[in-house]
Amino acid sequence: MPSKIHVAMLVYVAALAACSSPSPRLPAPEKTITQAARTGSDKGVEVVLYALGLVDTGYRFGGKNPEAGLDCSGMVSHIYQSTLGLKVSGSAADIARQSRPIERQDLRPGDLVFFNTSNRAFSHVGIYIGDARFVHAPSSNGKVRIDRLADRYYAQRYEAARTLFD
Repeated sequence: MPSKIHVAMLVYVAALAACSSPSPRLPAPEKTITQAARTGSDKGVEVVLYALGLVDTGYRFGGKNPEAGLDCSGMVSHIYQSTLGLKVSGSAADIARQSRPIERQDLRPGDLVFFNTSNRAFSHVGIYIGDARFVHAPSSNGKVRIDRLADRYYAQRYEAARTLFD
């Protein structure tokens, strides 16, 4: 019997397919976030889907819930608690200490990516969603958003990949 996550993803993919029409003049589309998320574990998919639902949520330094606003570590803590009941707390550096290091090429949806954005190690964290993209709550722009690991700013500040999964 399919899980709720699988059913929700199938409905989402079907809705996307119904709204799209291929154009022969455009290059082949990149792998979608949903397609990338399907290659991860069920837990990772659940984390990614929840994280995507927070895109455009307001930023707030020290924020730990979407209603008041989120900062990067508060976003990660909120998502893991809400989806998996996993208590992850503290700063980005604290979350790094609570997670297990993995190689960048081993990133799966739901894993964590860390950056040095304040001239100190592990000062920013995001959730990897697949296709070399991540969801995070940066103080710039004031909202939770999706960015690429290859974007110049983040590529220059990339610190490590870590996981909270087995």
